[in-house]
Amino acid sequence: MVPSVGDMAVDELGEGGTVADDALLSRADSCKVLRRKAMDLLARREHSVAELRRKLQSHTNGRAKAQNLDRAVIDDVLAQLQNEGLVSDERFTEAFVRYRNNNGYGPQRIQAELRERGVSEKIVLIYLDFGDPQWFERALSVRNKRFGEDKPKDLKERARQARFLQYRGFTADQAGQVLDGDIID
Repeated sequence: MVPSVGDMAVDELGEGGTVADDALLSRADSCKVLRRKAMDLLARREHSVAELRRKLQSHTNGRAKAQNLDRAVIDDVLAQLQNEGLVSDERFTEAFVRYRNNNGYGPQRIQAELRERGVSEKIVLIYLDFGDPQWFERALSVRNKRFGEDKPKDLKERARQARFLQYRGFTADQAGQVLDGDIID
């Protein structure tokens, strides 16, 4: 049996092609292809809605003719995935905060990375409490791992350690308390 042009386009897309490769794809076929691509991405790790939208848009190649159709199909696919609970900014944020915290990053860095991934500020603030004592403990742990448990011997060393902690995303207050020794393990 010889496959039809539409069948070939779907088969090719399943192997890494793009939705815009064939103008003969119907809306239903585009929806299936984009859903499959979204499911492949979600199988690897959680994604924010904005991240998934960006990746699906890049998958469609953004050709001028198909652009409006692609946007509508992407919106439909994302809405369907959200309704099914397969993609959630809240779940993504919770997992991302836990992951980056466990890797020694502070709340400011995590907040900036979540913004880059398109998570709303409201959701970010729910999962990041800058005053939480755990951030001070994490800053102390990160500092001790990098520099040892001894206090800085001079102002130059103190400034170097403070810069390191702030680069990792801890606030000046958190870094200062850790370097002054105001935190008890």
